[in-house]
Amino acid sequence: MLEGKTVNLKALEKEDLQSPIAEWNKNPEFYGEYAPLMEDSQTEMKKLFETTEKKKWFIIEKKDGSKIGIIGHFPKDDCLEIGYVLLPSQRKKGYCTEAVKIIVDFLFLSRDIVRVQAYTDIRNIVSQKVLKKASFHKEGILRKFRFIRGEWRDYAVFSILREEWKEPRIITKTT
Repeated sequence: MLEGKTVNLKALEKEDLQSPIAEWNKNPEFYGEYAPLMEDSQTEMKKLFETTEKKKWFIIEKKDGSKIGIIGHFPKDDCLEIGYVLLPSQRKKGYCTEAVKIIVDFLFLSRDIVRVQAYTDIRNIVSQKVLKKASFHKEGILRKFRFIRGEWRDYAVFSILREEWKEPRIITKTT
């Protein structure tokens, strides 16, 4: 477990695919208007959230143990990319920003990488604020990057480099 000040990141386990992941996937509001509509079977979900050396997912938990979202990292070219989502009721409270800072600390402490990056729909202002608060820099716009809900969407790419990170900011303990 990766421990922060208000949230922890717990490695995704098989039982999490039944609850809460299966429950969250049934709710179109969980992923929000900026994500593709989900219609994955339990088998497809297992494949999506397989924990491997290259791709890893974590459950975001508040300190009281309530599960409020997911965050993960996976290889993208010569760096690592992150992705995250929180329950709608838990957004805009700082939890996601802290989770992003925790995973960035973890990745720079545990891997010989120089860059962590993330993509977000240009209309997803909340996600962009999360990344900026976690010291990511906006690099540019990828035009018509993803086809979601019947239209091509432009995405912004954000990154943080090791020399910008310098030292852990949130992570308090790994177990």
